[in-house]
Amino acid sequence: MPIIDLYEHGERRKEVAHFATLATLAAVDGEINPEEKAVLDKFAFRLHISDAEYAEILDKENKYPIETPHSAEKRLKRLHDFFQIIFSDNEMDESQHRMVKRYALGLGFTSEQSEVIIKKSIELFSGKISFEDYQYVMARK
Repeated sequence: MPIIDLYEHGERRKEVAHFATLATLAAVDGEINPEEKAVLDKFAFRLHISDAEYAEILDKENKYPIETPHSAEKRLKRLHDFFQIIFSDNEMDESQHRMVKRYALGLGFTSEQSEVIIKKSIELFSGKISFEDYQYVMARK
C-alpha cells in the first residue's frame, strides 16, 4: 500500500503527493543526480517528509495523483517548485519539459497559459530567483 493511502484528506496528503510529483520529475531522465537530490532533500524537509516516506516515494513508481490547489498563487508556487527541481542542474531536457507541461495542465492551466508560463520560467530560471519575484513576473501580462 502506498504511503499516501495513510493520509485520506487534508494538507498532509497534498504535501506527500506534491513531493512525489517532484521526485518523479527529478527522476524523469532515469536517475536523480546529486544536485536534484539536494533540492529534493530541501523539499522533503520543508514538506515534513519522513525518511520512510522519502524512501518509499523514491522506491516505487509514482502512483500519486496531482493535488490541484484552488488558489492561483498555490498553483504557481507548485510550478515554481518544479522549476527549482528542473534547474537544479542548470539544464532542462525534453522529458522534463514534457513533464512540466503535463503538470501545468494537471494544475488547471490551459495549454496556452502553460506555454507562456513555461517559456517565461525557462528565461527566468537561467538564474536563481525568489518565489516573490517569480510570482510578480508571472502576474504581469
